[in-house]
Amino acid sequence: MKELNIGIVGTDSSHSVAFTRLLNDPSDANHVPGGKVVAAFLGGSADFALSADRVQGFMTTLETEFGVHRMDSPEEIAASCDAILLTSADGRVHLEQFKRIAPYGKPVFIDKPLALSSKEAKEFFCLAREHQLPLMSSSALRYAQQITDDLALRGSASVIRADVGGPLDVEPTQSYYYWYGIHSVELLYGIMGSGCVEVNVTSAEKEKEKEEEELISAVWRDGRVGTVKLSRQPGTPFTAEIHRQGRTSAIEIDFAAKPFYASLLEQIMVMFQTGAAPLDEQETLEVIRFVEAAEESRLAGKSVCL
Repeated sequence: MKELNIGIVGTDSSHSVAFTRLLNDPSDANHVPGGKVVAAFLGGSADFALSADRVQGFMTTLETEFGVHRMDSPEEIAASCDAILLTSADGRVHLEQFKRIAPYGKPVFIDKPLALSSKEAKEFFCLAREHQLPLMSSSALRYAQQITDDLALRGSASVIRADVGGPLDVEPTQSYYYWYGIHSVELLYGIMGSGCVEVNVTSAEKEKEKEEEELISAVWRDGRVGTVKLSRQPGTPFTAEIHRQGRTSAIEIDFAAKPFYASLLEQIMVMFQTGAAPLDEQETLEVIRFVEAAEESRLAGKSVCL
C-alpha cells in the first residue's frame, strides 16, 4: 500500500486534528495506515463563531504536534498532495473550495454537511465526473462500530424498521437540520440504505413555545419506515433500534469504544488507495435531499416527497 501525502483544506473543525492524529501517529491505538497529513490550508468563516474562534488554534496544533506545513491556498494543497480531506466546518464554502481543487483530479473527502441544498450537492458530483476524481462525503456516525457490527452479524437485508435518536444543535449559518441533525439521518441511512420517498416532521418548534424533541418520520419505497428523534436535552446520546422479524437490536453509541472517526477514516483511505468511493453517489445525494425535505416539512406542517 502506497504511503500517500494527504492535504487538509479547512482547519476550522476538530475533525482536521482528529484525522491527522489517526493518520500521523502510529502509536495511537486506532491508527489508520496508508497516508500522512503533510499540508493544510487554513480556510475559516468570519461570520461563523465555531469556525472563526478555532481555525488558528487547530492549525497551530497541526503544525506544532504533527509537523504539518501551512499553505496559502487550496490549489497549493491539491498540487502538492495525493489526496485531500476537505474538513471546513462551514458547508456554505464547500462548493467554492471544491471547485478550486477539483481540476487537479485528486480523490477528495468532504466532511458533513456536503452542501446545504440538494441542487448544490449535485454540482459536486458533476464536477467530480468532469475531472474524473473519486468523491465521498459522510458523517462519521454512519460507520459507528456498534452499528456496523450489528449489520455484519445479523445482516442489513432483514431490517424492517429503524428508529434512531440524537442531539439537535442548530447553527443558524448551516440551515436547520444540516449542522447536527444530519448525523442522525446518516445513522438511519447506514441501517436502512437508500430508497426513502417521503418525510414528515410531526413535532417542531412552535412560535411561542419550544418543543424539547422533534420527530422525523420517513417512508421507504418498499414500505419500510424509519424515524429520527432529535432532542435539545443536553447530553442526548446517539441511539438506534434496529427491528427485524422477531428481534430488535437496541444500541446506544458508545463514545468510549472505537472512535467512529477512525471507522470513517478507514473507509476514506479505501477510496484514496483504490480510487473507488465505498459510498454510493445517489445515497449521498438522497441524504442531502432527505434533510432538505425534512426542513420543508417542518415549515409547511405536512409530508414532503423526496
